[in-house]
Amino acid sequence: MDTAALVDPATYETGPPFELLRRLRAGTPVSWVGEPALHGQPAGPGFWLVLRHADVERVLRDPATFSSWLGATQVRDAADLAWVRRMMLNTDPPDHSRLRRLLTRSFTPRAVAALTASIEATAADLVDRVVGGATEGRCDFAKDVAADLPLLTLADVLGVPAQDRWLMFDWSNRVIGWQDPDYATSAAFDGTGGTAMARAAVALRPAPGPDGRMPDPRTRAGMPDLYGYARLLAEEKRRSPGTDVMSILLAQVDEDGGQVSDDEFENMFWLFAVAGNETLRNGLPGGLIALLQHPDQLAAVRADPSLLPGAVEEVLRWWTPVMVFRRTATVDVELSGVRIRAGDKVVVSFTSANRDEAVFAEPDRFDVRRSPNPHLTFGHGPHFCLGAQLARVQMRALFAELLRRTGTLELDGPPALLRSNFQRGVKRLPIRWTVA
Repeated sequence: MDTAALVDPATYETGPPFELLRRLRAGTPVSWVGEPALHGQPAGPGFWLVLRHADVERVLRDPATFSSWLGATQVRDAADLAWVRRMMLNTDPPDHSRLRRLLTRSFTPRAVAALTASIEATAADLVDRVVGGATEGRCDFAKDVAADLPLLTLADVLGVPAQDRWLMFDWSNRVIGWQDPDYATSAAFDGTGGTAMARAAVALRPAPGPDGRMPDPRTRAGMPDLYGYARLLAEEKRRSPGTDVMSILLAQVDEDGGQVSDDEFENMFWLFAVAGNETLRNGLPGGLIALLQHPDQLAAVRADPSLLPGAVEEVLRWWTPVMVFRRTATVDVELSGVRIRAGDKVVVSFTSANRDEAVFAEPDRFDVRRSPNPHLTFGHGPHFCLGAQLARVQMRALFAELLRRTGTLELDGPPALLRSNFQRGVKRLPIRWTVA
C-alpha cells in the first residue's frame, strides 16, 4: 500500500488521511513507511508505523525496548543528536525519572490552584475582548482567542513576563511549523514593549539564508534566541525567585544533592515554551471545529454544561493535536507479528490509535457523551504529558466561557490547516457569532 501520503506534510493541509490509516490498521497494523526526499528534505531510512491502540501503549510503556534517547523522538533523524538527547523529552529512565520527579514536585498544590484560578480569569478576559458589548461579530478564533490562552498560562508557569509571551508564539511557529512556509520564518514579536531579556533574545534571532530557509529549529544552533532568553531568565530567577513553577524547580535538590543544571533548565524551557504551547494552541481551535461540524453535539453541551468535561475528552481524541512520536528499538523485537530490528525507527500514530475500532465504538463518530474514552492524546507510560491536567483546565475554561457568552457560533469560511506531518495545526479559523 502506498504510504507516501503519510510522510508528505502537504497531505495534512486538508486533514489526516484517516481512510489510509484505517486500511493499514486493519491489514498491516505495524507498517513499513518509506521516507522519500520531499520539499527540500533528504530521504530517510524509513520507519515502522504502529497503528493499533494496544501496540502504541506497549511501545510507550517499555523504554528499555523502545528508547526515546537512542535516536531521539522526532521522526526525521536529528541533525544534532548529541544536543537533543539532553532534552527530557528525549531521555529514558533513570535520567528521565530524575528530571520528572523534580518537575512533578515543582507543581505544588498551591501553584496548581493559582494557575487554575488564573486560567479561568484569563479565559473570561479573552472572550470578553472579542465579544465585548457587541450583539454579533466575526473573528479568527485561532489567532484572536486560542493563541493567547496557552501563552498567558505558560507565562505564569515559566515566570515569563506577560509582555514577552509572544516570543513563545514565534518559537513555536518556527519549531512546529518548520515544514510550513507561513510559519518557518515567524518573527511577529520584535521586542517592542517587551523586557530587556526579550530585546536581547530578538537580537539573537537567526535570519533566513540565501535559499530563504531558516537554520534547523530542532537544533541548538537554530534557536539561539530561545536559549539566550532561557539563560537570562534562569539568572533572574536565581537572583530573585518567584512563586512560579520554574523558580520552584531551580530551587529543587535531587536525591544526590544536585540541582537542575543550566543546560537542563534551558532544555526544559524549550519543552514547555514550544510543546506546552503548540499542542493546546491547536487543540482549542481543533475542538471548536469539531463542535461546529457537529451542531447536534454543540447544542447538547449548550443545553447541559455538565457534558463539557466529557466533550473536552472527545475533542482531544477526535482532533489529536500531536499525531505521531518516535522511538528506536534497542533490541530485535516482535510487534503484532512483525520482526523489528535493533536500531529501527518505531513511530507510534496517536491519530490512528485514537480511532481504533477495537477500543472505540464507531470511532469516526464525534460523541461528547463517549464513555469510557481512553484516548492516547497525552501519551502513555513514563512520558505521559506533565501538562495534561492544565491543558484540560484551559480547554474547559475557554469553551465554557465561549458558550456562555454566545448564542450562536458558525464557521465564517474554511479553516486553514498547518503543513505538518507531526502537529495537526490550525493557522486560521474564521467564525461568526451572536451573543447569548
